[in-house]
Amino acid sequence: MNATLFLQNFLNGLSIGSIYAIFALGYTLVFSILGIINFAHGAIFTLGAYFTYVLMGGAFGFNGLLANLALPFRLPFAIAIILGSTIAGIISVIVERFAFRPLRRKKADSLLTVVSSLGVAVMIVNLIQYLVGAEIYTFPPDTYGNLPPAINFGTEANPIPIRSVQVVIFLVSGVILSILTYLINVTKYGKAMRAVAEDQTTASLLGINADRFIVLTFFVSGFLGGLAGTLVGSSVSIAGPYFGIGFGLKGLAVIVLGGLGSIPGAVVGGLVIGLIEAFVPGDYSAYKDAVAFGILFLMLLIRPQGLLGRSLIQKV
Repeated sequence: MNATLFLQNFLNGLSIGSIYAIFALGYTLVFSILGIINFAHGAIFTLGAYFTYVLMGGAFGFNGLLANLALPFRLPFAIAIILGSTIAGIISVIVERFAFRPLRRKKADSLLTVVSSLGVAVMIVNLIQYLVGAEIYTFPPDTYGNLPPAINFGTEANPIPIRSVQVVIFLVSGVILSILTYLINVTKYGKAMRAVAEDQTTASLLGINADRFIVLTFFVSGFLGGLAGTLVGSSVSIAGPYFGIGFGLKGLAVIVLGGLGSIPGAVVGGLVIGLIEAFVPGDYSAYKDAVAFGILFLMLLIRPQGLLGRSLIQKV
């Protein structure tokens, strides 16, 4: 592999890996608080892409209850993605209210909560299909303004073209990850969230409203999921109601590789898997998921707690 191709694959890997990181952070935030995996997160990912698509003036197809629906206005992409992700975050809060909180208050087994989130995911996916059908929707070509199709990172003699949308995605992801890192490590919300994750009972005795911070965590998780869905959809397309299922599985691989409950681990795991996929030869691109999960399997044999995870210590 020559240096040009290596750099091109490296930049592509960083772009897709940063999306994996954002998406996986939504999983990680909920897991760090409740110790469970929210399987509805993949469906929220899909909803975020649909909401942004509609807010940008996109029209639905000929199938579904909302066939041919289009809003009478069109918002710029920057505003649409924020609003679309916010709506996704609100729906995530609704999911917490009706699928998680009742079981949590009854101190139900965590497995029941996982089953509940799976049920919600299936309901959302089928609702999307009922409302808008299963067509593939593509964002308008001017989604990112007047950017050229590709940006050259090399020289005229040795060009290294990278799709402009991938550069934008990487920059947006970097900003979001920086904001989230600051939010968790510096602000009162972050400190309170870490306290609730450590011990909800003790946090409550210290005057922290655990339920409020759980709701806020679900909102942030849903916002990140919707944002990741929009970035992927704007890069390729919205591939129907099951759009988020594959990314949901990839997000699980990311948080396991990085370390369950580890926020830095989710970022590192996302970038690692993105880079692994980018360097799979083109002739074997159909098997890149198998390569990524195969390396994950080997990693778990060597270090079960993940790259940045901590070994669980059982006190007796």
